[in-house]
Amino acid sequence: MSEKFDVIVIGAGPSGNAAAYTLAQAGLSVLQIERGESPGSKNVQGAILYADALEKIIPDFREDAPLERHIIEQRMWVLDEDSFIGSHYRSDAFNQQPYNRYTIIRSQFDKWFSERVRKAGALLICETTVVQLLLDGQRVVGVMTDRQGGEIHADVVILADGVNSLLAKNAGFHPELKAGDVALAVKEIHFMPQEVIEQRFNVANEEGVVIEMMGKITQGMMGTGFLYTNRESVTIGVGCMLSDFKTQQMSPNELLEHMKAHPSIKPLLQGGEMKEYTAHLIPEGGFHAMPKLYGEGWMIVGDAGMFVNAVHREGSNLAMTSGRLAAETVIELKASGLDFNATHLSRYKSRLDESFVMKDLKKYKDMPDVFHTNPQFFNDYPELLSKAVRTMLTVDGVDKKTKEKEIRKSFRSRRSLFGLVGDTLKLWRAFE
Repeated sequence: MSEKFDVIVIGAGPSGNAAAYTLAQAGLSVLQIERGESPGSKNVQGAILYADALEKIIPDFREDAPLERHIIEQRMWVLDEDSFIGSHYRSDAFNQQPYNRYTIIRSQFDKWFSERVRKAGALLICETTVVQLLLDGQRVVGVMTDRQGGEIHADVVILADGVNSLLAKNAGFHPELKAGDVALAVKEIHFMPQEVIEQRFNVANEEGVVIEMMGKITQGMMGTGFLYTNRESVTIGVGCMLSDFKTQQMSPNELLEHMKAHPSIKPLLQGGEMKEYTAHLIPEGGFHAMPKLYGEGWMIVGDAGMFVNAVHREGSNLAMTSGRLAAETVIELKASGLDFNATHLSRYKSRLDESFVMKDLKKYKDMPDVFHTNPQFFNDYPELLSKAVRTMLTVDGVDKKTKEKEIRKSFRSRRSLFGLVGDTLKLWRAFE
C-alpha cells in the first residue's frame, strides 16, 4: 500500500469508531485498521452504553442500534461472605424516552457502530496489525502494517488500540503499564428465557437492572463485581487490580467462581446457561496514570489514554467522547489549513479539559491511591456493616441501646477510633 489519507485510526472499539465516524461525516479521507476478524470480534462481553455520549455522535442511534435493555434500576451492594447490605434506586424517570443508559452486547454493538462508520465513508481494513508507527524525525507520518507493502501515510494518526497501546509505548509516547494501574476483569454471559429475567429482577418489556458490588467477593483485593440484565441473558463479572492478582496468586476464574457461589448472587443465575466468557484489561490508574495524549502528528483516545472513571464504573462514554473530541480537533485544523503539529493538536487536550471527562478524572484523581493503600475498605468494613445490620434486625430480647454499644465496640476493636476517623477523612478528601 502507498495510499495517503487525511487520518488513520488504529482500532475499532468505541473510541476508534467515534473518531472515524466523526471524521468521515465531515468528509475527510479516513482509514481505520482493526486487527480482529471484524469489529467486536474480540469483545463478547455485555456492557453499559451511555446514551448522551453516543447521541452527540449519532443522534438517531436508537433507530437501529442493537440495544438490549434500558436501565431503570441501579443497585449497590456491599457483601461479606454470606450476606449483603445495599441500596436500590429505581425511578420511573428512567423509563421515559429518550432513555439514558442501556445494556448492550459489545460484539453486536461494535459491528453496528462500524457499519455506520463505513456508511459515513471511512475505509475499514480488518485482520491487519499495525506493527509500528512511521516517523519523520519526531513526527508521525503514517503506519507500517503486517501486510505486504503495508506502508500507509497520513496527516495524523489516532491511536485507539486499547489499554496495552504497544504502538504508543514502542514510540515512546506511553510509559510501560504498571500492574497497579490496570485491572483484570473476567465476565460471563448466562443465557435464560426473557420471562425468567423479567420475573427475577422485577422488570417488564425492555427494562433492565444493574447491580454494582464490592466487598468480600474480591477476597481482599481492590476491585468490584457487577451484574447486568440483557434481553435474554445476564452478564456477571468481577475485576481486580493486576498487581493484587499477582500478590494473592489467585486466578481471575477462581475469583469469579467464588463470587457466583455467594448466596445472594447464586439465585440470580439459577437455570442460566453460560455460553460466553472473556477476560479484559481495564485502565484504572486514573488521572495520575494518564500518558501524554497528543504530539507531532498523533493523538491517543479511549483505553489507551486511561479514559476510565473507575469510581462510577464509566468507560464507554469517556472513550466515545475522547474519540469525538480528537476528531473535531482534526476537522477544525483541516478547515483552518493548519498543520497537525503538537502545538495545534494541543487543542484536543483543551477540549478534554473543558469536558466532563477530565473534570471527573481530576475529581477522583486520588481514589486509586486511597483504595490501594487501605484494604480495610474491601475487608473490614463490609463485615462490620453486615454485622451491625444483622445485630439491629435480630430480635432476641436484648435492648437496642445495648446493641448500639456492641456495634460501636466492634467497629473500634477492628479499626480503633483513630482508624475510623482517619478512614473517613481519607474518603472525604478523595471525593472532594
